[in-house]
Amino acid sequence: MAQFAMRLFTDRLAAGSELALEGGARRVLYVAEGGVGVTAGESVAALGANSAWYGGPAVLRAGAAGGRVLRYELGDGTAAGQGVETSLTLQANVSLDPAAAYLIRCDRVEFPPGGVAYTHTHQGPGIRCLQLGRIRIDTGGASHHCQPGEAWFESGPDPVFAAGSETEATAFVRVMLLPREYLGRSSIRYVKPEDQDKPKRQSYQIHIDAPLTLPGRPA
Repeated sequence: MAQFAMRLFTDRLAAGSELALEGGARRVLYVAEGGVGVTAGESVAALGANSAWYGGPAVLRAGAAGGRVLRYELGDGTAAGQGVETSLTLQANVSLDPAAAYLIRCDRVEFPPGGVAYTHTHQGPGIRCLQLGRIRIDTGGASHHCQPGEAWFESGPDPVFAAGSETEATAFVRVMLLPREYLGRSSIRYVKPEDQDKPKRQSYQIHIDAPLTLPGRPA
């Protein structure tokens, strides 16, 4: 197994500003607010709110309204630009097998008021960032309460129970690293037999579901 750093940065771009992303990191960019253009080599993509991009080195250019971007990175990279406020929201170390095949998935998970995710596991690690509402995460014998803009890490095999706000909709964006056999398939597994057939009120919007080349290996 090899150790990799998985990081979530929050980039706030002023109108017309640029941010250059370099290095060998694999990146998912999720636009939470505003709009940005992403140039990678000869490819150009225009991203509005609630859309995502996956790749490596790139240049971001904010539109007239600026933008707030969640930048998930696996591996080491650099970011430089003017008119950009960047903060490291969360970092976690993950163990991955260089000989195995992985995918990278970015999705948005939404709960109606009072929605919960019954005790479950996933097939790989990932970072989540709350966008709307409130959420309580129960895992490892402890509870963690998140507000919008806050992030948390889930290892995958550790059981988790999640409860959204009782009074408003709750939504978070996550990026997970999964075995490639789960391409196009759900990675959730419910722990308790009595939860298997209960109604599941959460919904999923998948933005990225793509084969992952680990940093340090040829693309």
